[in-house]
Amino acid sequence: MSLRPDLTVAAIVERNGEFLLVEERVGNAMVFNQPAGHVERGEELVAAVIRETLEETAWAFRPEALTGIYLWDHPEKQRSFLRFAFCGQVTSHDAQRRLDRGIERALWLNRQQIVMRSARLRSPMVLRCIDDYLQGQRYPLEVIQHMLPGMTSVGGEERRSYPRDDGPTISRL
Repeated sequence: MSLRPDLTVAAIVERNGEFLLVEERVGNAMVFNQPAGHVERGEELVAAVIRETLEETAWAFRPEALTGIYLWDHPEKQRSFLRFAFCGQVTSHDAQRRLDRGIERALWLNRQQIVMRSARLRSPMVLRCIDDYLQGQRYPLEVIQHMLPGMTSVGGEERRSYPRDDGPTISRL
């Protein structure tokens, strides 16, 4: 069996010792998660985490670093998830913005409050990402490379190239 994980992003946002989370309905359960979601086809990872955070919390997110990359096999669904977790700051809030379908509310909780709700976390990645963030795990956004048609990176410099039949070329983020 080949591994084909769902590609997801998540935002780790800390403000005054509290983390931005969402309470969302998944099936018949209410669970807690970071602002997170699937990357859309053709979407860059940083753009996806900015979009997902806004859609789920009405907060504008400014990613500053990559906290980690996590592969999780969901034991009951026989699905895998590859999560890119970004840390950063929120810059503004639109209280009038309607939240994504399934999202009941955005809220701020400290780590202890999150641990007390551990049975209701959407996945073990929620607390793991927070703990890695608290331990200072940070990688520059430049480590992320996107495969974009018609672009190539030569000597650290982006250059336009013509599409080839053998697939996309590489460019820097």
